Amino acid sequence: MIFSRKAPESLQTERLSLVQANPKQAKLWAGFQQQNRAHLAPWDPLRDEAFFTAYAWQLRLENARLQYQQGSAAHWALLDKCSGEMLGQCSFSNIVQGPFMACHLGYSLAAHAEGKGLMFEALSTAIEHLFCTRDLHRIMANHLPSNLRSAQLLQRLNFEKEGYARSYLKIAGRWQDHVLNSLINPAHSQISV
Repeated sequence: MIFSRKAPESLQTERLSLVQANPKQAKLWAGFQQQNRAHLAPWDPLRDEAFFTAYAWQLRLENARLQYQQGSAAHWALLDKCSGEMLGQCSFSNIVQGPFMACHLGYSLAAHAEGKGLMFEALSTAIEHLFCTRDLHRIMANHLPSNLRSAQLLQRLNFEKEGYARSYLKIAGRWQDHVLNSLINPAHSQISV
């Protein structure tokens, strides 16, 4: 089923524009990945050289736009409002409706942008948008046990730790454990089962 609401071209925060993924942004996304390759490597799957090309990003962003139209994902570039620089990205993937009404959250931020509250600012807005427009019940976000920045960010966003998954994802070339977290839509918190 095609998602009926028109995709917002952007969401605005105090310092950021969250711009919906678009194939025309291929060079922007490729540049962000190239500039942050070493910084993101400990938290990402192994990437081949093709991953960092504008052509590969054009294909990936065409797929992201299609996923948004189908209602299965939403991807945003985090752009600095003053400079237009891409500082990060956030994605809500595997959006499932029906009795589950949930998705997975992923995000990354440029090394020089860390420690300024930018990802908290971006995710606060994006999460509210997804909860309101998709009426999701749960957003799940997982992190490596050693990723203390993500643990603190998710806690600040009111995610609750729900468990620990052994050998959960193949990150940096090896299967690694993850801490499992979720955020329940506050609008659904009063619903009794």
